[in-house]
Amino acid sequence: MNRLRKKRWFALVLVVVLLLLFYNSTWLGKMMYPIHYRDGIEASAKKHGIDPLLVAAIIRVESNYKAEPRSKKGAVGIMQIMPDTAEWLFEREGFRSFSLADLDDPYKNIEVGTKYLDLLSRQFKDKLPQVIAAYNAGPGNVTKWLQNGTWDGELSHSAQIPFWETRGYVDRVWYYYKKYMNIYADDDNAI
Repeated sequence: MNRLRKKRWFALVLVVVLLLLFYNSTWLGKMMYPIHYRDGIEASAKKHGIDPLLVAAIIRVESNYKAEPRSKKGAVGIMQIMPDTAEWLFEREGFRSFSLADLDDPYKNIEVGTKYLDLLSRQFKDKLPQVIAAYNAGPGNVTKWLQNGTWDGELSHSAQIPFWETRGYVDRVWYYYKKYMNIYADDDNAI
């Protein structure tokens, strides 16, 4: 009996030691939180001056890297871009050769979504909680909330955001953004 108890304690200690070793392991983190389409994310992020880890976090929340999904509201592709937003970007931002059908291509979808993040970043002066909220709720809603004092634009006050979906969205994107920064910060590549 004593021998069996020692084996159990040894096994428990071994499991705890292994868990501690892998707890901060980037290898394990990368396995649990992979970033797909890295080359497309890195290229588009560099082109538009957006942190690739933010793009990855938005993709993770929007589609979990699945290229096919269409939302109930009609958003398309890996970054869940609304067709009206895409058409506006096609006209305004030099994507004239793009069509709505192109949004099904993950790399083109990433390009369009990252350009939209660039525009939102400029509009909201690189204040990421506001940019993230605007990506979900639209820049008009976020501007209205900021102007009328509904939300002060700070992450720490995201509970003030009047749309429950957007509150949760901002929190989830921020969670994955921080997670990716911890896991991928020491990579030789951007991500």
